[in-house]
Amino acid sequence: MSNSAESQNYKSAFTGADLWWKQAVVYQIYPRSFKDSTGTGLGDLKGITSKMDYLKELGVDAVWLSPFYPSELADGGYDVQDYRNVDPRLGTMNDFDAMVTAAHEADIRVVVDIVPNHSSHLHPWFQEALNSEPESPARNRYVFRDGKGPNGDEPPTNWIANFGGSAWTRVPDGQWYLHLFAKEQPDFNWDNREVRDDFLKTLKFWCDHGTDGFRVDVAEGLAKDLNRNDLDNYNVDAMHITVEDGTHPVYDRDEVHEIFREWRSKVFDKYTPARFAVGEAWVPASRQYLYARPDELGQVFNFKFAECNWLRDEMHEAIEDGIASAARTNGSTSTWVMGNHDVPRSASRYALPQVKTDNGLYHAVANDWLLRDGSTYHEDRETGTKRARAAVMLEMALPGSAYVYQGEELGLFEVPDIPWDELEDPWAFGTRRDLTKKGRDGCRVPLPWESKASTFGFSPTQQADGSTTEKPHLPQPSWFSDYAVDAEESDNDSMLAHYRRVLKLRHELQTPDTSLTWLDDFDKQTANHDGADGNLGGSIAYRRSNGWANITNFSAEPMALPEGEVLLSSSPLNADGKLPQDTSVWMKLR
Repeated sequence: MSNSAESQNYKSAFTGADLWWKQAVVYQIYPRSFKDSTGTGLGDLKGITSKMDYLKELGVDAVWLSPFYPSELADGGYDVQDYRNVDPRLGTMNDFDAMVTAAHEADIRVVVDIVPNHSSHLHPWFQEALNSEPESPARNRYVFRDGKGPNGDEPPTNWIANFGGSAWTRVPDGQWYLHLFAKEQPDFNWDNREVRDDFLKTLKFWCDHGTDGFRVDVAEGLAKDLNRNDLDNYNVDAMHITVEDGTHPVYDRDEVHEIFREWRSKVFDKYTPARFAVGEAWVPASRQYLYARPDELGQVFNFKFAECNWLRDEMHEAIEDGIASAARTNGSTSTWVMGNHDVPRSASRYALPQVKTDNGLYHAVANDWLLRDGSTYHEDRETGTKRARAAVMLEMALPGSAYVYQGEELGLFEVPDIPWDELEDPWAFGTRRDLTKKGRDGCRVPLPWESKASTFGFSPTQQADGSTTEKPHLPQPSWFSDYAVDAEESDNDSMLAHYRRVLKLRHELQTPDTSLTWLDDFDKQTANHDGADGNLGGSIAYRRSNGWANITNFSAEPMALPEGEVLLSSSPLNADGKLPQDTSVWMKLR
């Protein structure tokens, strides 16, 4: 039976309350930067628990925790030493259980990050592998190979790792191990039954501790085929997979779906309610839906929004692709992602001149943003904020789940001027220091909670033992005071107030029907393409089955609205009732 046929005939355990994830608002917490309860400069689990009322008032349905496991932090916690424990710097298992209890009491589900493609090099299994012979059972849990050349001193392939440098590192006895990311992150061998069984044990462990679901890191990377002679013909850039037939040697192979079907049948569906998962899979749009099938993970990220500039046609295409991908599955829904811990903050992206280039995202340098042609532009923060307010309404009216990265609700901008000697992200050090790639730390700076407090309230004034509070693990800029939670809570026009209104109204208007209809008379393509910002024209307009409509105007020319009741606007309408540029409106159509 084909994979497609299996999915169509599969009777999912998802029923009733199990469907919470289909149109949820999921708030991503980067634990080390959310709230520090002890004064160590690192956010922790008790800090998350202390802010559960804040999350409830924000209006989210679930929280997704990026890794909080014991880790050397070679890659922000995505180098895991122990998959069934809590980093002691972040708390204990009792702290985790208390956090889950507090979340559930607030009617908030808990999703945890699982990192199955690779472990830390400090994981006991890898340390055992280093101390074992080639071809031993210990080495077979990872991907070890002999090198090329007369003495085996050349890497097995020419692959460049995602953070730069060779994707292979040599060990003292001469063999090489594969790491698609940092050298501290050796790749597991998922052909090994012991690896598969251990992850089943890990998934069950967290389910038994109350976890409602999982975010699966590098979901497309588990199945690999290195027993072929054409490996040097491929690159291993996880974000730019060009093969669309499931035959890439390390990414998006058809065999990876066997792994997720086993997770579903042996773990997820054994619980009541059934557990859910969402895959991080940077794969061609034509293959995204495979991960979201009901007999596998259930949902997959659609990253098109996170890659979009503030351009009508790009965003319209992202919506079309997301709807189409979900339609190919039997029971999944679209996902909408404006930002996360891997991309520059959306308010900063939207604050740049929106010039269509072939280079994708803009790169941060000091207080400016650098295009690869060498020209620089300063952020227009007023415009960036206005567009970010419009964008969240454009996103939140769509059918499916929306994932909100911490700090987006405050309208935070990227922090691009972190000194080189204070950066943590391996992306910054795996590339040439040509001032174009300072990595992802700019969106990972600890949150500001109190405008006038030291560390903006991220940490207490002293550590739990009375000693001096450590500085936050990444430096906070002085302008964070204007974006602190207490400052925004006292301002009814703040981004935080806007998010709270949007999420409250979304819950009131949301319909189980996940269909979407374009409003042909108001949904208009880009009108012109000349000038620096000349391609900002057009509008996006759609309605849901209950008459709830979103209209977003990208054009300089104000647009007339259809007949109906205006429920919410991201910025004030013009005196004549027309919708100004960079503004979204929610309406109930007549």
